[in-house]
Amino acid sequence: MMDWTDRHCRYLHRLITRHALLYTEMVTTGALLHGDQGRHLDFNAEEHPVALQLGGSEPDDLAACARLAERWGYDEVNLNCGCPSERVQKGAFGACLMAEPQLVADCVKAMRDATALPVTVKHRIGVDRIESYGFVRDFVGTVAAAGCEVFIVHARNAWLQGLSPKENREIPPLRYELVAQLKREFPQLTIAVNGGLKTPDQIATQLELLDGVMIGREAYHEPWSMAQWDSRFFGQPDPAASREQVEAAWLDYLDRVHASGRSWAHAMRHALGLWNGTPGARRWRQVWSDHRLKTLAPREVARQATAARLSGIPIAA
Repeated sequence: MMDWTDRHCRYLHRLITRHALLYTEMVTTGALLHGDQGRHLDFNAEEHPVALQLGGSEPDDLAACARLAERWGYDEVNLNCGCPSERVQKGAFGACLMAEPQLVADCVKAMRDATALPVTVKHRIGVDRIESYGFVRDFVGTVAAAGCEVFIVHARNAWLQGLSPKENREIPPLRYELVAQLKREFPQLTIAVNGGLKTPDQIATQLELLDGVMIGREAYHEPWSMAQWDSRFFGQPDPAASREQVEAAWLDYLDRVHASGRSWAHAMRHALGLWNGTPGARRWRQVWSDHRLKTLAPREVARQATAARLSGIPIAA
């Protein structure tokens, strides 16, 4: 998610689940080829497995970025054909690419020729008022013929006109049945579903029919919702037994960010939902969000935030 799932966010999530595949925010080919590559591509070793998500529509540019992904040590490179924002449409990529399946196929082939990494595609079930299953079936079939074996399907249409990105996540109806139909028609492909799923039980229901589930905003806003993913879905021990354990490890990370001269507040914004649903969570968030405290060391702010959470009394600066 653009501006959300940066390396700080992914480090936090890795403290809660060790085995879920993490995705970067979408990075445009132009930003990588003409901008600060390290700023966009550097990540913490603890983040593995981690996929680089790209936005673009020029096969040669995407091939060059796929080579960068391999050089930086990513585990997968993903082409975004699902983002409906106007900014992305102006660049002629994202969800509007679904109307050009052969171009997407050419992009996938160029990327596959450029790297040994898995090349995957994230897309919608349709664009605008095109709601027929045949549209998404033909898109998947065309792109699969170019060698793509993994499709992450947001189970809503993308309306390219008249809706904001937020409305595009809420107004077009979810049609999980079309994603399941894709899996039945393409059993050899790996098909994962995205959109509207929140609880472990909802995830488990989808996994009875499909190969994977992608969770976006729920994992961001409610990070503790991932707490039992490893044991339930991967058959592995969960890395954290409590929110306190996650917070302690996160503070160690914030200390390192602070010691490097970077803003710990920029990283901390991703963790503000850690205590959601528990007594005192709002007071804890208020302390961490207080701009007057951002010049302090993170452990001093943590002391005040924990005191506020446990006592019920906000601590003054």
